[in-house]
Amino acid sequence: MKPSAFSLDLTGVSRTARYLVGVSGGRDSVALLHALVEAGFRRLIVCHLNHGLRGRAAAADARFVAALAAKLGLELESEKADVTRLAAHTGQSLETAAREARYAFFARVARKRRCRALFLAHHADDQVETFLFNLFRGAGRAGLGGMRRESGRTVEGVRLRVLRPLLGVWRKEIDAYVRAHALRFREDASNRAAEFTRNRIRHTLFPVLEEVFGRDIRQALWRTSAILQAEEEWLALLSGAAKEGTELAAPLLQSQPVAQQRRRILAWLRENAVPDTGYGQVEAVRSLLAAGAHGPAKVNLPGGWHARRRAKRLFLERP
Repeated sequence: MKPSAFSLDLTGVSRTARYLVGVSGGRDSVALLHALVEAGFRRLIVCHLNHGLRGRAAAADARFVAALAAKLGLELESEKADVTRLAAHTGQSLETAAREARYAFFARVARKRRCRALFLAHHADDQVETFLFNLFRGAGRAGLGGMRRESGRTVEGVRLRVLRPLLGVWRKEIDAYVRAHALRFREDASNRAAEFTRNRIRHTLFPVLEEVFGRDIRQALWRTSAILQAEEEWLALLSGAAKEGTELAAPLLQSQPVAQQRRRILAWLRENAVPDTGYGQVEAVRSLLAAGAHGPAKVNLPGGWHARRRAKRLFLERP
């Protein structure tokens, strides 16, 4: 392999099919787009969302991505969102609101273009940051496994096939690729803003941890995440938690070990597209297993959802 190249993981991906590609205009997404085109992908639809957070700089990003798509002969879908207002309305952090706005945008484009497969530029350093972020949130094996090379996400009734072919590629490799191909990209000043948790992990926590251990710890954390991800997939197959349907039988769930209850409830919530599910939401649903007057008959979940127990069944109500 040439020094100017990195290896895209394109397992199960057809170069002749149509795909959406999330392109912010930053280094990572520009490198991914260039690498896909170099690999022979010709039916890409470039997707860019202006989050409305950076004023003129964000507008310049949108123009840059539009020009890049035109230069490569690719189709473009672009929108603008008011993430600040969305965060205030939902009570979410700016990071979370921005992520939700992006996926809602991707879902709209997927429906419009009848194309449900989406490439994103998350890479190995992002995976390690996700591992630490989830560790300090108290996540279990599923969260510590981090992002998958291929995963599914249901947004506004649209099931997206999310592909991350750079998860095994490090930021320094992307930097080398960008230099070797003289790629132009947009610098996002918010990538160093201290109010964002991931930036504090990247620029403050990692240097401290590496000083304590006297070495680069990213490879070890990435390896741990990969091990946990593989074990999580294996355990999901063993527990039969992949497809739970719209209801759960309370007596059967009560008869199972707590770990299996949690695994099945988490799979159930995610399969039915309940947003922002985690330990707190799973434990809330588990509280419905208490019989009669000893437990609630209804619990609130994110996104306006509710879980109820009735006639020995657990079921979900949509907002």
